Amino acid sequence: MRLVIANKVYSSWSLRPWLLMKQLGIPFEEVLMPFGPTFDDPEWKRAVAAYTPAGKLPALIDGELQVWDTLAIMEYLAEKRPDLPIWPTDAAARAMARSISAEMHSGFAGLRGACPMNLGRRYAGRDRGPGVAADAARIMAIWREARDGRKGGGPFLFGSFCAADAMYAPVATRLDTYGFALDADTRAYVDAILASEGYRAWLAEALAEPWIVPEDEVDEPAIANLRRS
Repeated sequence: MRLVIANKVYSSWSLRPWLLMKQLGIPFEEVLMPFGPTFDDPEWKRAVAAYTPAGKLPALIDGELQVWDTLAIMEYLAEKRPDLPIWPTDAAARAMARSISAEMHSGFAGLRGACPMNLGRRYAGRDRGPGVAADAARIMAIWREARDGRKGGGPFLFGSFCAADAMYAPVATRLDTYGFALDADTRAYVDAILASEGYRAWLAEALAEPWIVPEDEVDEPAIANLRRS
């Protein structure tokens, strides 16, 4: 399988399936297609179209199959590798994991817009508006509920690392990068994500990238970033 991704510094959606596959030991070939000077660069979009009709990354290529959109990729992997705990084995935990992953997929626009993922920067904590505060509070509540019910120990949302952790990993980086005030339990979960073997490998490669996208190099709300957050 080939996983086509964008810049590791900025591409939160690319991080999600990459991290899941690395953490669970699913072999793949990486195809890196760095963004153009802007997220709407037409040459980049034309190049990406060879891998996905949606014109966005990530995309998974398995033989003749093209699978795009992060959640679709994860569900495809769950079908292809039923031997792996891509979703929790417990039915109730699995239902919650899928629900909160879908909520991440479609929600939290305030946080995404004001705090685009940028692993090469750190910003001082400050008031970024009620929308961002509400999103952060909801995310922390999700994490508390999931971790309160986890079975078998382990530092992740449902004990062992699963697709839901991959979905929320970019948010964990944002809460750390943008200096959010975190309670002890939230801090412990963020630290578990940041200390995971897969994330550490991604970060090391991200920090070695030479490319800069100016839109994501400022600490201010940027509506344009909603397209790629």
